[in-house]
Amino acid sequence: MDFFSILVIAIGLAMDAFAVSVASGVTIRQMHLRQTVTIALSFGLFQGIMPIIGWFAGVGFRDYITPFDHWLAFALLVAIGAKMIYESFQLEDDKCDEFCMTGGRLLILSIATSIDALAVGLSFSLLQVNILTPALIIGVVTFVLSYLGIILGRKVGHLFEGKIEIAGGIILILIGFKILLENTIFVAG
Repeated sequence: MDFFSILVIAIGLAMDAFAVSVASGVTIRQMHLRQTVTIALSFGLFQGIMPIIGWFAGVGFRDYITPFDHWLAFALLVAIGAKMIYESFQLEDDKCDEFCMTGGRLLILSIATSIDALAVGLSFSLLQVNILTPALIIGVVTFVLSYLGIILGRKVGHLFEGKIEIAGGIILILIGFKILLENTIFVAG
């Protein structure tokens, strides 16, 4: 898989964390640099680890599903994208005066926003893509976008948060179609 495709997947996956970061920037009135970095680092770390976990889970049964792996990758990416689009309409609007992102809440949000990355790691395993570089790119992109999301949330508010998650969902769905087309219609040979 080429760098550009991995980068687009990373951006698509980071949209959940970006949307939560924008919401955090909107809802937490007094957030300092340390808290901003902590949130972004947590999202980036989990987004980078989850594809590795999914990849190792997929390695165990790759040989059994190779004949239809592209269909599974397609289904996973479309399901993840559709879930992101659906969840974009479920954003909540809670305001707090101080940093209200507790360690437990941050852990839950980090896991919840990275479940999609677990499924993508499984897809990469099925497509026999080496996971280390994609996982690193996904983690770094998520960190950067989460950091920028908090700053954007503090500046712009609720103008874009639902639209950002919708864009991420659409990107993942399109990548799913690309994988399906490359492995069915445009198969060389």
